[in-house]
Amino acid sequence: MDYFEKHIRNNKALFDEHQADRSKMWAKIESELSHSKPKAVPLWRSPLFRVAASIVLVLFLSSLIGIAVYDRYPSNGQNSVVSQELMDIDMHYSNLVRHQVQLVKDHPDLSQQDKEQFLSFMDELDEEYKTLKLEMKKNLGNERVLEAIIGNYKKRIELIENLLRQINDSKMINDDYGYSL
Repeated sequence: MDYFEKHIRNNKALFDEHQADRSKMWAKIESELSHSKPKAVPLWRSPLFRVAASIVLVLFLSSLIGIAVYDRYPSNGQNSVVSQELMDIDMHYSNLVRHQVQLVKDHPDLSQQDKEQFLSFMDELDEEYKTLKLEMKKNLGNERVLEAIIGNYKKRIELIENLLRQINDSKMINDDYGYSL
């Protein structure tokens, strides 16, 4: 312990002798305060506030008008992209299906009855596709309908490929018996 600390401990009672009079201090502070009321200017009468309020009002009204106009023509950009996507998918798959249906029609190993039966089944899938396409026009952004349309096309292509593969496999089996070494 140093000398200063020792001095404080020894004379502790002398330090406690003087205490602040709070009421006297507050009375002195209060007398120094001015008792006049401050001049209050209402905020709405301020020119700066009027300019700011006018700008906010103009922005609010223009955004409301923009939203109303935008809602009237809902996302033409998005609809055109989805519509273009649907048209591209439709063109690709319809050309592929048309080509393979023509291969089935022109295939010499199929009987007329088999061709008609197969084509009637393809017509049923075509009717399902037309129903899906109408549903897509009602709700252009629906991914499930788009997936169902693609699935319909894939089912038709798969059926045609399976039929042609079966015909070619049976033809290859028959041709293998004709050769001997």
